[in-house]
Amino acid sequence: MSPRTLLFVLLGLVAVAGSSLSCRETSPRATHSQKLVVIGFDGLDPDLVRQWASEGKLPTFARLIDQGTLAELDTTHSPESPTAWASFATGVNAGKHNIYDFLVRDTSSYLIDLGMVERIPGRFLFNYIPVRRPEVRSIRGGTSFWVTAGRAGVRSRVLTVPVTYPPEDVPAGELLSGLPLPDIRGTMGTFSYFATDLSRYEEGNTEFGGILKRLVFEAGVASTQLSGPPNPLVRQRISTLREAEPNDRTRAELAELHANADVLLPMRIEWRRGSKRAVIDLDGQRVALEQGAWSAWVNLEFRINALLRLQGMAQLYLIGADDELQLYVSPVNWKPDAPPLPMSAPERLSSDLYDKLGPFRTLGWAEATWPLEEGRIDEQAFMDDLYRAFDDRAQVILDRLSAGNWDLFVGVIESTDRVQHMMWRLIDPQHPMYDAALAARHGDAIERVYRRSDQFLAEVLERLDPNIPVLVVSDHGFNSWRKAVNLNTWLVQEGFMGLKSEGGFKKLDDLFGAGQFWEQVDWTATRAYAMGLGQIYFNLRGREGKGIVSPGAEYQALTRDLSARLMTMTDPDTGAPIVRSVYPRDAVYQGPYLNNASDLQVGFHEGYRVSWQTALGGTPAGIVYPNMKKWSADHGSFDREVTTGTLISSRRLDRTRYDIMDIAPTVLKYFNVPIPPEVDGKPIF
Repeated sequence: MSPRTLLFVLLGLVAVAGSSLSCRETSPRATHSQKLVVIGFDGLDPDLVRQWASEGKLPTFARLIDQGTLAELDTTHSPESPTAWASFATGVNAGKHNIYDFLVRDTSSYLIDLGMVERIPGRFLFNYIPVRRPEVRSIRGGTSFWVTAGRAGVRSRVLTVPVTYPPEDVPAGELLSGLPLPDIRGTMGTFSYFATDLSRYEEGNTEFGGILKRLVFEAGVASTQLSGPPNPLVRQRISTLREAEPNDRTRAELAELHANADVLLPMRIEWRRGSKRAVIDLDGQRVALEQGAWSAWVNLEFRINALLRLQGMAQLYLIGADDELQLYVSPVNWKPDAPPLPMSAPERLSSDLYDKLGPFRTLGWAEATWPLEEGRIDEQAFMDDLYRAFDDRAQVILDRLSAGNWDLFVGVIESTDRVQHMMWRLIDPQHPMYDAALAARHGDAIERVYRRSDQFLAEVLERLDPNIPVLVVSDHGFNSWRKAVNLNTWLVQEGFMGLKSEGGFKKLDDLFGAGQFWEQVDWTATRAYAMGLGQIYFNLRGREGKGIVSPGAEYQALTRDLSARLMTMTDPDTGAPIVRSVYPRDAVYQGPYLNNASDLQVGFHEGYRVSWQTALGGTPAGIVYPNMKKWSADHGSFDREVTTGTLISSRRLDRTRYDIMDIAPTVLKYFNVPIPPEVDGKPIF
């Protein structure tokens, strides 16, 4: 190898290793005398806040409300967390920031992918030596208020706000990323479940992002493997072979590569039937667990090759170890002191926090909603995990708040959202999944998390001068989801969508290259299709790869016809209307990203939401059916008018209703920073 090539390789390795040798920067000096704190609770519902504050269960919220104002905060089109938090950060509508949903589609191929970011894979010399670090870029447009304020000298701390991954450089400030920061597999959170009572037919990937593996014990020992990240060397080789002329040799090699696509860690489990305990050997670490116990964080190293290794950490939960053994392994979180890509700005911040606080979960979607949804853990285990997620976020926020040297402080906790998604069925007797016995044990789960939020807010206020204004913000409220609506199936029935074959069943795993999308759709007979939470797209000529709807008069006629037909949807059991509003694209969005918006946004009545299969592009049989899932409440695809968020201001306000886009200009005005002309919101004070 020549000296020049060697230098090139070494530079590539330095890029992979990151900037662990970067010097610590000193905090910038204060240039503003005023301070402001913004605390976010994802999904904090104004009706529940009013109720429990008036009953004396939320004394800190009640004190702030008495001192200032409780207002409703209009959310976005659509009322989803990524969209709303992007509007919170930028003060603009989605047409200007480009975040419309959790999902995006490739208009040429119709393929669906997770939104918010685009990924550029790393490069390897000789399919072995890393020479280019992988890259992740945010697709969010607009400018965050903390960046605009920082350019004017406002020192800010921004912690776990959604839609802040990858981290952006904040002048005079720091940022720790939140959603969509992924797990080690690059997903929103892939859990693993190992059990002796799984059948061979149950093994594999689940609908909601789990990996199930059957355990077979011989002489008290079972050997299995934990799936880690997709191997980038294998991915690069697959990409190369796909570009080659197909033949028997390349097909055989591709099949072998797909079978070995993930980096695996050997795992050994020792267990004697009836013992109610097990010992797990994982990556050289021996973890002894009693039935019903959680492990501490277990550090894991995934070896791509001799030159490249990825660090992660996971927690183990021994669900059962009596007559059968069931073991849950959390999604593998990035290690804050050795993330595969930067997760904070400055990059050293996550490592500094790890050194000071110890392990904390880094996954953007931090709570175990998916294993509860799949029935692999129970409500008690879910709540135990959720409290740990809450406390991990809280300790980071409180630590940085206490550290001083800030003018603007912004921190968000999302456990309020997750507990409502999963436990609402236990406060709604009309929900088909209501269980009186379970409600007797866990019916206060949502209230308890609201009370924990109240306690956390009290801890925040204890660290502040009472003259510092505080804003408590949520991105949306919540609604009970009693019935699911197969919107694509309805489009087929009404003649807007054509199929070549029976509708397919989709899994989250399809998003990551293991499946196909839309393979049953006849695009020559399709004028409209649905994906995401309430979005309908037209098969537009010149935009979609096989578009048949012409822009102009035909587009407008389809907008009118489909909107009117949607408003006639009724529940076949009760005759109740299903759709409350339909919002045409041009009526609610404007800006440089308008063409990426759905052509229609459907807003459902209380009780109805699009099905999971609709969100993933599926067309299963039936239009409306009971929601028999534990994910029993939502905000996405509900009409924004009945899904307002919460605003609590320690200062008295003139009105009782504002917009989430108003937060950004409020902050800028407070610090006497000029509000950019593209901002849509208006200052609150």
